[in-house]
Amino acid sequence: MSTFFAYSEDGYYSLTQAGIVLFIAIAAVLILLVSFLKHTLTTDTAADAENSKAAETGKSFFSTKQLIFSAVSLAIAFALSYVKLLHMPWGGSVTLCSMFFVAFIGYMYGPKIGLTCGLAYGILQFIQGGGGYILSPMQVGYDYILAFMALGLSGFTSGKKNGLLTGYIIAIVARGIFHSIGGYIYWMDYMPDNFPASLTAVYPICYNFAYILIEGAITVILISLPPVKKALNQVKQMALS
Repeated sequence: MSTFFAYSEDGYYSLTQAGIVLFIAIAAVLILLVSFLKHTLTTDTAADAENSKAAETGKSFFSTKQLIFSAVSLAIAFALSYVKLLHMPWGGSVTLCSMFFVAFIGYMYGPKIGLTCGLAYGILQFIQGGGGYILSPMQVGYDYILAFMALGLSGFTSGKKNGLLTGYIIAIVARGIFHSIGGYIYWMDYMPDNFPASLTAVYPICYNFAYILIEGAITVILISLPPVKKALNQVKQMALS
């Protein structure tokens, strides 16, 4: 196991370079397997479809345009996750609107694609910088899988009035909730010494929502500006045309 995981004195595991390669290889195999099974199932279903249009709709999860726009948005989000505007005193960083570009996918294409891209982004975050902290498989689930998938919840407000703003707020609050649940279960023993003792009971909430809400406030201001709002609407129109 030491080939793929490194143990630190702080009590957590992280992925080694070999572990990252193994993780990516496993993810690639799973994606190919799911794609193969989906192709097989949809091919059989298409043979019995009542019309060719319905058959064509079921052939792929992403259309080519959806795949391109989603990949570009994820790439922007991942790049911006390295742009740290502010480092919080208890841990965590405010990035340059990185969460928005994941939530924007859901707003464009709905919850199914939004949640899928959120999962992909969570995997990217997990392997970012040499691998995330690993205390247990469930901890990884809360901190990386569920938390970042939650950014795709913006898809449930797609097409509704003020859907982008509402969806983004729902998405980041949901992310914070999953991080906080994981914090209560796994991270209470890692509370920094400079954290106020009187707030110990809400440490995971304060830790996670401090940077999430600050970044959220900055993002809400930016996407509410008329020129930005107009540009985002134009991008969505292009993505759906």
